[in-house]
Amino acid sequence: MPLGSKAKYTAAQKRKAARIESSYEQKGVPEDEAQARAWATVNKQSGGGEKAGGSGQRKAPAKKAADRHASAKRAAATRAGQPRNSRASLGTQTKESLLKEARVKGVVGRSTMRKDQLIEALHKAG
Repeated sequence: MPLGSKAKYTAAQKRKAARIESSYEQKGVPEDEAQARAWATVNKQSGGGEKAGGSGQRKAPAKKAADRHASAKRAAATRAGQPRNSRASLGTQTKESLLKEARVKGVVGRSTMRKDQLIEALHKAG
């Protein structure tokens, strides 16, 4: 369950969170996790509650639009079955986990590679 009062959110923000939450629940995500993800998405896109005194009033409209656009692009890629940016996800892994993945994929010369070289080799290996 997300913390805090939702009184500062507009009706549109609450509807958006409800739709996102139900979508996650249909995918099998537990209810509390789905609700947390839904409100995190609404907060990312709008900066928080937009009613009088809410923190969303301080977020620039251009920034809100850019965040909504980025979120929509990620959602469209997910629906199309495209993987997320694999280089970015590989960059968050430790070198040890990259080495294990390189071993599974049969990357030659992996033991002497630096982390950035491992990422490039894994990206090429597919």
